[in-house]
Amino acid sequence: MSSLSDMVSALHGPACSIAGAPISWAELIGDLSGTLCVWLIARQSVLNWPLGLVNNVFWCLLFWNTKLYADASLQVCFFALGVYGWYTWTRGMPTRGGALPVRHTSAREWLWLAGLSGLGSATLAGILMYRTDSPAPLWDATILTLSLAASYGQTQKLLESWWLWIAVDVVSVPLCLSRALYPTALVYVLFGCMCVRGLRNWRASLRAQSADLTSR
Repeated sequence: MSSLSDMVSALHGPACSIAGAPISWAELIGDLSGTLCVWLIARQSVLNWPLGLVNNVFWCLLFWNTKLYADASLQVCFFALGVYGWYTWTRGMPTRGGALPVRHTSAREWLWLAGLSGLGSATLAGILMYRTDSPAPLWDATILTLSLAASYGQTQKLLESWWLWIAVDVVSVPLCLSRALYPTALVYVLFGCMCVRGLRNWRASLRAQSADLTSR
């Protein structure tokens, strides 16, 4: 137990500094693995999933240490969705030759995703406000629920999941800045740019799929 505690403490130790601000190992490794993960998702590479699991572990440690409890808990949910997404992208679609195609989100999916996200945000914000010392309960909760919706969408290759990720990035930048997580805030800006690129790539894939079906 003591060796595990020492390891966690070491991960919260400074790896480097930017403009005099120390950057922990957990933040550095989490930011780098997260950036590469998004880059791979945009290219529909299945390798994004195992790399995403690494990102989840280090960001869980980072966010918990900075009292962003919902964001820390989110990484645990991401880990489970990452395992599911890895399976779905590789062996989860045997009836379609093992390749999961990009598709639009159905009206029914939008309805239950919106309902669960709204209810989840309100409930979690209340818990964080009254049961923890979270500095930004509403925004922390909103990031969690939108991120879960977006992550589920990407396990199914829903095109609109990229719009949800862009919304998450917009909210996450000022939240990270408020907690002095400057490199992570910059990573979220980069994420936003990569999400726009991912949206364009997946949209092109969807058009190609439609053209292929039409030509048959």
